[in-house]
Amino acid sequence: RYRYYQNVCAQSYSFVWWDWARWEREIDWMALSGINLAPAFAGQEAVWQRVYRNLGLNQSEIDKYFAGPAFLAWNRMGNLRRWAGPLPPTWHLKQLYLQYRIVERMRSLGMTTVLPAFAGHVPQGILRVFPRVNATRLGRWSHFDCTYSCIYLLDPEDPMFQVIGTLFLKELIKEFGTDHVYSADTFNEMTPLSSDPAYLSRVSNAVFSSMTGADPKALWLMQGWLFQHQPDFWQPAQVRALLHGVPLGRMIVLDLFAESKPVYQWTESFYGQPFIWCMLHNFGGNHGLFGTVEAINHGPFAARRFPNSTMVGTGLVPEGIEQNDMVYELMNELGWRQEPLDLPSWVTRYAERRYGAANAAAAGAWRLLLRSVYNCTGVCVNHNRSPLVRRPSLHMDTELWYNASDVYEAWRLLLSAGAELGSSPTFLYDLVDVTRQAAQQLVSDYYLSVRQAFQSHALPELLTAGGVLVYDLLPELDNLLSSHSLFLLGRWLESARAMATSDREAEQYELNARNQVTLWGPSGNILDYANKQLGGLVLDYYTVRWSLFISVLVESLNSGRPFHQDQFNQAVFQVERGFIYNKKRYPAVPVGDTMEISRKLFLKYYP
Repeated sequence: RYRYYQNVCAQSYSFVWWDWARWEREIDWMALSGINLAPAFAGQEAVWQRVYRNLGLNQSEIDKYFAGPAFLAWNRMGNLRRWAGPLPPTWHLKQLYLQYRIVERMRSLGMTTVLPAFAGHVPQGILRVFPRVNATRLGRWSHFDCTYSCIYLLDPEDPMFQVIGTLFLKELIKEFGTDHVYSADTFNEMTPLSSDPAYLSRVSNAVFSSMTGADPKALWLMQGWLFQHQPDFWQPAQVRALLHGVPLGRMIVLDLFAESKPVYQWTESFYGQPFIWCMLHNFGGNHGLFGTVEAINHGPFAARRFPNSTMVGTGLVPEGIEQNDMVYELMNELGWRQEPLDLPSWVTRYAERRYGAANAAAAGAWRLLLRSVYNCTGVCVNHNRSPLVRRPSLHMDTELWYNASDVYEAWRLLLSAGAELGSSPTFLYDLVDVTRQAAQQLVSDYYLSVRQAFQSHALPELLTAGGVLVYDLLPELDNLLSSHSLFLLGRWLESARAMATSDREAEQYELNARNQVTLWGPSGNILDYANKQLGGLVLDYYTVRWSLFISVLVESLNSGRPFHQDQFNQAVFQVERGFIYNKKRYPAVPVGDTMEISRKLFLKYYP
């Protein structure tokens, strides 16, 4: 019945700075792809602010709660508060305006919109206004301390839970209308206060009751991420209790990471609640060619054949978009199929559709990519761990799940197709992406040479490998990325500034945008989680880090003093933080000839 799209994290990693024109394109793409169920989450903070003010909170208490725009997704899930905030009044107005248009367009195209509901997280100010309310402070999230995390969770049995939940939803429905599907995640990456099944049933029952209090027809859409993220806590009894706190059929669970860690298999198909088989695929919006094509080609069909299966749809739930288009095209197509596809012939046709012309070399390149980067098997977690985008150390991961030579050969084939396909915008995008992947592999090779030279005290070799990496390969990669509009740091930063209505807001939004793709927190709390390969970022962030690393290693060999990672981390943190505050404006318009730059890199580096 359903083809679902969007991940709550993508609201921050990808959609955060979008204007209506960009949203309109996305919704059109959704319609063309047959998506018929998707969240409409913009503008919810404006409604929450109204509710909090009506309950008696003051503005400073609200400002201490909301995170900045680039981190709102985790504020909504009760992970994070205040960091990179507060939200200016104009932010709320602009988001409300967007939300009106988003829901109107989605509904006009026959989509069911999913609206946010109350999951139980409240600002500390609620305790001042209602001192007898029963709220508990949750623990720290990820690597954040209580300065920016440890949010209060209202006890589901406290009468205020229903009051707040119903008040919010009624206000939201009054504002945007409803399609009767609501999303709430109470325990995303947070351990519940008790593992008692009776308690867990009461929690889910309370969340659902606060929905039906405002809309008797409510359906609860819940992410199933928590079950596979903390399997030690979520044993079968706990999962069953949480799911059975809601009448069967009034909840839809997103089996969020079904291509790698499906939950339906060990929960008897979510103990009777309907679920959607989802492909997560991407974390943090990282660049890097990746896919699990065999798993997605067979997974949904196996889920439908599962004994007493309650599967009601397929879904795409990447944390960030604008990468690996092919995987999403494939997954969208599978939503319409009765059985798995013949992948090599599918990808051959894909290349022709994508470039608007049949080309043997391009089709050959895609078949190589299909069998290598796009065919990760087993439990695959697509987090780009390439040394290129990680803080340098002597213990970096250079493992690949595929044969690197397949990517080099695909690069050669794509370049050879350039004369015929060079006028196709999709071809140029793919040429950048495959060249970028080849360069990423080369960075690992030079890193291994650097490490080998350092460990065997070979200074000349260290200077040579380090010199090529820092003074040629990385700057050339930056030139390549800077030649395409979709690989520009300036596009990300300028879209953040464009959301602002004053210089002060522009600065706040730009710091949000810079912090998210680098330090992710005040002190590198989730460092490089949302790494991107963008023109400007490679040169002024990754290259500067590598340059420092190489010079520290050279200094260590020269002085005979050992290399200390802790000391290096302290020094490199200043470099990372320096990038966030460097005040440099990056171009939002590409420069240079993509084909020429790729060919130049190829002639220099093709192994």
